[in-house]
Amino acid sequence: MVDLAESTKMAVKTLTANKLRSALTMLGIIIGNASVIAMVGIGQGAQRYAAEQFESLGPNTLFIIPGNDGGRRGGREVPRTLTYEDAQAIASQVPSIAAVAPQIQSQQAAVYGNRDTNATVMGATPDFSVVRSFPVEQGRFITDEDVQRRTRVVALGSDLANTLFGTTNPIGQQIRIRNISFEVIGVMEAKGAFLGTNQDDVAIIPITTMASQITGNVSLYGTEVTFISAMARDDQSINAAQFQISNLLRLRHRIVNTDDFTIQTQRDALTIVGNVTGALTIMLAAIAGISLFVGGIGIMNIMLVSVRERTQEIGLRKAIGASQSDILSQFIIEAVILAVIGGAVGTGIGVGGVSLVGAVTPLQAGVSPIAIVVAVGVSGSIGLFFGVVPAKQAAKLDPIVALRSA
Repeated sequence: MVDLAESTKMAVKTLTANKLRSALTMLGIIIGNASVIAMVGIGQGAQRYAAEQFESLGPNTLFIIPGNDGGRRGGREVPRTLTYEDAQAIASQVPSIAAVAPQIQSQQAAVYGNRDTNATVMGATPDFSVVRSFPVEQGRFITDEDVQRRTRVVALGSDLANTLFGTTNPIGQQIRIRNISFEVIGVMEAKGAFLGTNQDDVAIIPITTMASQITGNVSLYGTEVTFISAMARDDQSINAAQFQISNLLRLRHRIVNTDDFTIQTQRDALTIVGNVTGALTIMLAAIAGISLFVGGIGIMNIMLVSVRERTQEIGLRKAIGASQSDILSQFIIEAVILAVIGGAVGTGIGVGGVSLVGAVTPLQAGVSPIAIVVAVGVSGSIGLFFGVVPAKQAAKLDPIVALRSA
């Protein structure tokens, strides 16, 4: 009968007697565990960050984009298939939609006094603030009257307002966009970046003013828009809204076969991003897991060397009555201890690294307890697996031969 307590005591004594060798043996497991936990934590943080970014675009939002692929294809420009009149039809004829926000977008120079900067100029309607969850911090937003009268008014993003005006109150001041004067009527709340685009470096003007005085009306079918955002009445209305908008636009555009527009929802975008980041997380974790395998091989190598070095000890123990199972259990326990301690240290380093990434980057990186348990369990299993070969070799040594070779 194997005395596990005694075998464990002897294994610990042997490992502590060779501290440097034990530490170097554990190094592969430490690096492997730290890498796996860090990659999984950072990957999960990237998924949460992407979800947060898409949620910041507005609740229950659908995006109607020109073209049947949602963007460029083969270097060709995006088709000009969506109009302001399409957006008005959606607002009036689709019952599952609460608000619609058509948008015309262009990069233009914004100038105030001797200060100028390139900014994203957006032509929008009053519902833009609601659909895109973009409230006003100071002053007011565009009104229906501004849109109807094509007034030259502008609401600035917080970063653009700070760039042009600094500590000066911008409300009531005049800025120039394409050498046309606009009165600043409001400053939007800070919204942050979305997928690398600064949403606070914007100037928002009435969509009719944008079409008639900044970009020009280039569509034969109405006032061309860059894309249309729409807000469903609730979560349950999103699918119905997508279906109803598709049918309406097909009728308006007289489509028979291929749609000349694409409708994307937050769910679609989150699913795509989640799949991509999930696949990347698995790939990175698998690459990092290779180092765990290498660490296991390191444990086996060191244990094999240890068997050769301790031939006399093994022979003496077997000569005074130690069984093969006693020798086998001691060497296996040594391998498992190395793997488990290495796994615990690696886990600590990995969790610390993930916490550091979460503190210094926008990623909400974190590690679930399940990932920690799995990582330590895998490292322990690796120690057990790779410790069996040298343990069996030690257990099979003939005591007479072992004592003679010593």
